[in-house]
Amino acid sequence: MRRRGVGADRGRLGLVYARGMGNAPFHVLAKPAGAICNLDCRYCFYLEKEALYPQTGAWAMREEVLESYIRQYLEAHEGTVQFAWQGGEPTLLGVEYFRRVVELERKYAGGRRVDNALQTNGVLLNDEWARFLKDENFLVGISIDGPQQLHDAYRVDKGGRGSFDRVLRGMETLKRHGVEFNTLTTVHRANAQAPLEVYRFLKEHGSGFMQFIPIVERASQTMTADGLVLVKPQFAGAAEVTPWSVEPRAWGEFLCAIFDEWVRKDVGRCYVQLFDVCLEMWAGMEASLCVFRRQCGAALALEHTGDLYSCDHYVYPENRLGNIMNEGLAALARSEAQRAFGEAKETMLPKYCRECAVRFACNGECPKHRFAATPDGEPGLNYLCAGYKRFFTHVDPYMRFMAAELAAQRAPANVMRWAAGEDARAAMRTAGRNHPCPCGSGKKFKHCCGRG
Repeated sequence: MRRRGVGADRGRLGLVYARGMGNAPFHVLAKPAGAICNLDCRYCFYLEKEALYPQTGAWAMREEVLESYIRQYLEAHEGTVQFAWQGGEPTLLGVEYFRRVVELERKYAGGRRVDNALQTNGVLLNDEWARFLKDENFLVGISIDGPQQLHDAYRVDKGGRGSFDRVLRGMETLKRHGVEFNTLTTVHRANAQAPLEVYRFLKEHGSGFMQFIPIVERASQTMTADGLVLVKPQFAGAAEVTPWSVEPRAWGEFLCAIFDEWVRKDVGRCYVQLFDVCLEMWAGMEASLCVFRRQCGAALALEHTGDLYSCDHYVYPENRLGNIMNEGLAALARSEAQRAFGEAKETMLPKYCRECAVRFACNGECPKHRFAATPDGEPGLNYLCAGYKRFFTHVDPYMRFMAAELAAQRAPANVMRWAAGEDARAAMRTAGRNHPCPCGSGKKFKHCCGRG
């Protein structure tokens, strides 16, 4: 059902779990350039993390840290091992830096297969980059938010200029060289109102695997002691949802609109990460995406200094597990602190969520978004609850059908034919006798399917 995903996170990328040797699996998003980026996207939650490293002169991950990370990560896993490189903007380090990455992977792989995924804004991609990415079989994630007016609403450079033309040029370069790529689209206040425009644009430009990630952040009225403004859900001070954050119901309607077109036309031809993960859950499997699992904690973030954090969205001083140059990567990833972090996702779920009909699919989504209150006033409700409940309820009959097809060893794509039949029957029930027949014959309903 799904092509190999890129990277990880509650959502920035499709989480790939690597199986540990007799231990809990874990995955790391490595940020070899830290928070440094050549764009200044207005909604970016990671740019301000630069404040956590005020003494940093050079932001490139040092050779000794890079080599230690690659060696330790390979030692902690068996079989095919997936590395994910993100930022900030990792392409700022240049092609030669990543040639060295590949050299080190080969040095320590012991003959095993290594896969690499690179998430980029695409601005710096050129023929040299594309040749390298193709030769080394990198899977590339391109961040693009839809057509130009929607993309440029927030994805701007340091001078405030839109980045759309440069991103599209980079994506076209990848296509010209045959580089495998996915698209990552953040859903925010601007593009949430145009779901089909976004979806059709991505298809038109060759995206066969799409990830849609909701932008939700709260901003403190004053800077915290750590120099940050975007705060954790437990923040007790005065904070408000940012004006670029997607609204809950808009998020649900965005997903429903795209799903309705996908389930009728594109199943098996176009892959949407969230829809694939839904099918896993309706088929009785545990979600492969961390935000929908009962517990989390298997997707960590590595800063350029070697500092390891509990999650890409929890890069805060209190969530720093340690440094891999002083303590082992695997030991930190499987530490008691990280175990407690992951279990809290389930144990802190409000009663309202535990009794919800779609809890099996949602599981409260990402803890980062749990700053709302339930109808009876209990804290810890996911801000996007209304949107997710709308979406999961809407897709239920289609997911049930596809799960049954899978169980019978038939193609889930059969849902397109089933959906067409359901649509026709629904239209016939409501069609006026003198209206055109919904079967498309061109006759009036009373002279066609409505006879008798």
